Amino acid sequence: MNIKALLPMKGNSQRVPNKNMKSFNGSPLYHAIVKSLLASKYINNVVINTDSEVIAKDAKKTFGDKIIIIDRPTEIQGDFVSMNDIIAYDLSKLDGEHFLQTHSTNPLLKSETIDSAIENYFTKIDNFDSVFGVTKVQTRFYDKNAKAINHNPNELLRTQDLEPMYEENSNFYIFSKEAFKNSNNKRIGLKPQIFEVNKLEAVDIDEPEDFIMAELLYKNKDKL
Repeated sequence: MNIKALLPMKGNSQRVPNKNMKSFNGSPLYHAIVKSLLASKYINNVVINTDSEVIAKDAKKTFGDKIIIIDRPTEIQGDFVSMNDIIAYDLSKLDGEHFLQTHSTNPLLKSETIDSAIENYFTKIDNFDSVFGVTKVQTRFYDKNAKAINHNPNELLRTQDLEPMYEENSNFYIFSKEAFKNSNNKRIGLKPQIFEVNKLEAVDIDEPEDFIMAELLYKNKDKL
């Protein structure tokens, strides 16, 4: 069950400046997820597609030969390039058939969870072509016009009795080259399955306050 991990990172970030190299518990943020990936029983290499020479040099210096660097060409640089376009470029450069893509902004994701998701992917590969991480949500949702989405306001069921909804949390996507191609270059295939991740482990850093919360949780991760 060998698999390559794809960890795309750009040098600049709009909402959290220099996010990937920003100190997180004493090391650059992206170190946390790389350590979890390399601790997996099934991942031998982490592929970093980046436009940053600083990130590339730090990754090779810190993690050595287990890191594969792909220099991001100008045509897929910038804030408005689809992640699927970056993945497509990576797959065109790499050997192997099965891949897991994740982000540096998931520092609390555990290697045990990664292993479980990979095992689930291979165990059910005859019925599903991909796996992606989700977080379960059981609460009352409304649209912008205050119209109930997932419940009947006249019944007022307890939230724990509501049908759960599942939020795509961007923790990971597992797929094959074939599934990616068949779905018109999308990391979520034509027959995907979801894999639930604990909401604390699934914290994703988008805003400055997310960074603060994630770092506090990371420092106390042994207690979670």
